[in-house]
Amino acid sequence: GWCPLSPTGAQTTQLLVEPPWVPALLWDRVTLTCQGLGTASATTWYKDGQRWGQNRRNHFTVTESGTYRCDRPGSGLSPSIGVLNDQLVLQVPARTLLEGDTVTLRCRV
Repeated sequence: GWCPLSPTGAQTTQLLVEPPWVPALLWDRVTLTCQGLGTASATTWYKDGQRWGQNRRNHFTVTESGTYRCDRPGSGLSPSIGVLNDQLVLQVPARTLLEGDTVTLRCRV
């Protein structure tokens, strides 16, 4: 399912990743979805700190490695998510983790 990278219920922009693991891996066909106040057509995307070409859409399938964020008027800039093209990656669930939580890690090769 979809997993927000910051607490749900807050009036902030959420960047959701599917499959729900971070860092995300390019070879997993990663989809990013931006959720926030306003309409989907008001979405602005950033890649590696620069305004990026997937504007006016609230979701897309990633085709390049990098660090992504999105912005929605009224709820602001999302947390960032890294999408890697590495051969060996240790992943954690893409959800808010609290001290004492049991966490499953994935080693991907």
